[in-house]
Amino acid sequence: MRTLLLAGLLVVGLIPAPAFAWGDKGHEIIATIARDRIAPATRAWVDAILATDTDTLTAPDMVSRATWADKWRDSGHRETASWHFVDQELGAPSLDSACFGHPAPAVPASAGPAQDCVVDRIDAFARELSDPATAPAERLLALKYILHFVGDVHQPLHASDHQDRGGNCVHVGLGDQRTTNLHSFWDTAVLAPLGSDPAAIAHRLEGSITSADAHSWASGSASSWAVESYGEAKAHAYTIGSPAGCAGDQAPIALSSAYQAQALAIAERQIERAGVRLAWLLDTAAAKAGAGRS
Repeated sequence: MRTLLLAGLLVVGLIPAPAFAWGDKGHEIIATIARDRIAPATRAWVDAILATDTDTLTAPDMVSRATWADKWRDSGHRETASWHFVDQELGAPSLDSACFGHPAPAVPASAGPAQDCVVDRIDAFARELSDPATAPAERLLALKYILHFVGDVHQPLHASDHQDRGGNCVHVGLGDQRTTNLHSFWDTAVLAPLGSDPAAIAHRLEGSITSADAHSWASGSASSWAVESYGEAKAHAYTIGSPAGCAGDQAPIALSSAYQAQALAIAERQIERAGVRLAWLLDTAAAKAGAGRS
């Protein structure tokens, strides 16, 4: 009964939903774009690492493993919860503050610290993935986290905050009496018009990525990607007039059709960027780790 009640409350938006940046579908789209773009040697290297995995939370392929970090967190590993976002405050963004002062990573990186942000986690796991001396079991974990966290940092409400838990406290209406919260809208509802087949969606989006786009996007760092995502949140996601904080009695704010259409366009572009950048990061890591060398 409690499970049914909780599900019902989530549907009508009375309590905040958990943060699942882009949902499984979005992460699978990003991983498909990346898989299609990485070099053959990188793909063989990734597949060989994943072939050693005995975890059953997801299927063992690269696209499915891109959803693993959410499932790991929600299977009793809440110590990894803050690794999925970087809460840059609207109007006064600070990566130092949002990243808890950039604590030194544990050795191995998968051991923590628990209070850390997605920017630092991407950096730590990318270093491990690139290091030929990294132990195989830790390299596997680093890969699985990277497959997911690069997607997370490109979701605008995983890189911003208005003292509202990244929009989780902001109730919004989508039309037809449907309500959710702002964070959940940007996680999953925004992608609903794209359909339900991640592979088909990925291949359609790939067709709109120009050579100039790919060249421009395959650069930067987790920090610059987080700042870019914050910019998208400030310029669009948070233009609905929601107050700062978490007011329990806030009435749903209606999201106009124009807002939802622009949000979809932004989400598509962020997903394309994430796919290109994940491929670039994997190619870079594989080369540094010696993939393909005889």
